[in-house]
Amino acid sequence: MPELKVTSEIYSEYDYQTTKDPSIEGNVISEFPFLLPKKKETLTFDEDSDLDVERPKKEVIRIEHSPRTNIALVGLQVWRGAFLLGDLLISLGLRGELAGRTVLELGAGTGITSFVASMYAKRVVCTDINYGGILDLIKLNSKNNAQLIKSVFKVLPLDFTETSWSEELSREVADTDIILAADVIYDDDITAAFVSTLQRILNTRPPKTLYMALEKRYVFTIEHLDSVAPCYETFLTLIDKVNTDNPHSKWTMELLPLNFPKYFTYERAKELLLWKICSTPC
Repeated sequence: MPELKVTSEIYSEYDYQTTKDPSIEGNVISEFPFLLPKKKETLTFDEDSDLDVERPKKEVIRIEHSPRTNIALVGLQVWRGAFLLGDLLISLGLRGELAGRTVLELGAGTGITSFVASMYAKRVVCTDINYGGILDLIKLNSKNNAQLIKSVFKVLPLDFTETSWSEELSREVADTDIILAADVIYDDDITAAFVSTLQRILNTRPPKTLYMALEKRYVFTIEHLDSVAPCYETFLTLIDKVNTDNPHSKWTMELLPLNFPKYFTYERAKELLLWKICSTPC
C-alpha cells in the first residue's frame, strides 16, 4: 500500500504560490505576506494635534517548500501554527519582550517562525531533525529572507528521539530564554518524544518559557462515536504526567487568549491553540 500523502490546509485557503523556480525539483516557492508595525519610542502629533498613526509596513517571507509530503516529512510544508506563532512573536517584539533574548525553535520545519523571531531577538537557534533535507531547506530559506533576519541565526539538528546531544546544542539549550514550537503534535510517538525533550530543555538552567502553537485535529472514532482530537489529548496527558510524577518539573501552564493582532494572511481557525509553559511561575 502506498504511503499516505498530506497537504497543508493553508494552500487551499490563499494563493501564496509564485512562478519563481525552486532550487530543489518538486518544490515550490511561496510568498507569505504580513504586516509589520514599527515600534514607536515616542508619540508624535500632526499640526492639528491629532495623534500620528503610522501605517504598518507590508512585508513578505519567501519560503521554498514541498506542496505535498508523507507524514514523516510534514516539516517540509508550512502549517497554520507557524502563522499564529508569528503573530504572537510580532506582538511580543513590539512590546520589547524578545530584545536581548535567545530563542530556540523546536521542529522548525521550513524555518518561517524562526525568521519572525529573528527580527526582534538577540539570537535564534533553529532546530529540526536531520532528515529529508529539512536542515538544508531552513538554510536555503534563511538566505532567501536575509533582509528580515536581524539576530545571530544558527541552524542545528535536534531529534526528539535522541537523548545524546552535541556539546554545541547543549550550550545553546543552556543559554536559551524562550522556546518555540508550532504544529509538532500530530503523532503519539513523536508527541511523547517531544514532551520528554521539552522536559529536559525547561529543566536546564531555568527559568525558560515555551510558546507553543498547535491545531486540534479531529477524527471520528467508533470507540467514542464522536469526533475527538486524540493527539492533543495525548499531549495533555503527557504534560500532566510530567507535573504529577516529577517533582523537578513543576511547570506553570497557561492557555493564552488569541486576542492579539493578526499580522499574517491565514484563517485563524477555532481549532488553533496557543500554550505558554514556564519552568517557573509565568
